[in-house]
Amino acid sequence: MSTAHGTAARAARTPGSRDRRHTVVDSPYGPLTLVATEGVLSGLYMSGQRHRPAEETFGDRDASPFTEAARQLDAYFARELTDFDLPMRFDGTPFQLRVWEQLRRIPYGRTRTYGELAEALGNPNASRAVGLANGRNPIGIIVPCHRVIGSSGSLVGYGGGLGRKQRLLAFESGAPEETLF
Repeated sequence: MSTAHGTAARAARTPGSRDRRHTVVDSPYGPLTLVATEGVLSGLYMSGQRHRPAEETFGDRDASPFTEAARQLDAYFARELTDFDLPMRFDGTPFQLRVWEQLRRIPYGRTRTYGELAEALGNPNASRAVGLANGRNPIGIIVPCHRVIGSSGSLVGYGGGLGRKQRLLAFESGAPEETLF
C-alpha cells in the first residue's frame, strides 16, 4: 500500500484558453472524467456531479496525459493504493486551496468533520466556508472530499451524491455499504 503524499502544483488562475485534454475511465462508482490542464491533472468529475464544469471546457479527448492517474485509480479501486502520488493543478481561491490541501491530509479509511477542518485551518468558525470549498473540490476521490462528515457523524453534502459518498466511505473502511451510517 502506498502512503506517500503526492505533490500538488498549486495555481490560483482562472480558466482560459490553456491546453486542456480529457478522458473518461470506468470505476465502481460510474464513469470518471479526468481533465488535464497543460498536461497536469486538474479535474476528476463523476457523472451527475454538482458543480461539474460544462463538457466543452474539458478540451479534446486524449488519454495520453492520464496514464499514471488511471493506473493509480485502478490500484486504489483494487485496494492496492491508499494515497495518490500525482502532480495536480488546482484553480481556486487561496482559501479553497488551503481547504483542498487539508482534505489531502485525511488518512484513507478515516473521516473528519467540517469543524475539524476549520480548526486545522486556524479558523474554528469557518465550518460553513470549509463546506462550500469542499463542495467545489475539482479533483474528487484523489483529493478525498468524501471523507468529510457532519459534526454529528452523519453524512452531509457530497457533490457526487450521498449514495456515492456512503459507498466510498464503506469501501475505504472495509465495511459493508449498508452498515455504514
